[in-house]
Amino acid sequence: MSYRGHVKNGAVVLDNAVVLPEGASVQVDLLRDQNQVATEETGASLYERLKPVIGTAQGLPSDAALNVDHYLYGHPKR
Repeated sequence: MSYRGHVKNGAVVLDNAVVLPEGASVQVDLLRDQNQVATEETGASLYERLKPVIGTAQGLPSDAALNVDHYLYGHPKR
């Protein structure tokens, strides 16, 4: 079962006056606003995360980018 609430003075307060049994185990998952600015956890762009490995591949065929499906999956070359 899922309930919604908010944090007030450091404690989770459930909306709609939900009464849970004393000692009940609960799990709290933080819901993020869809428009929220990226946090430190997800703040780096894909480029920033992959920057250390960009351009480091060696020994690839000259047409690797054009025919990536051929080399990965065996599709006909373009």
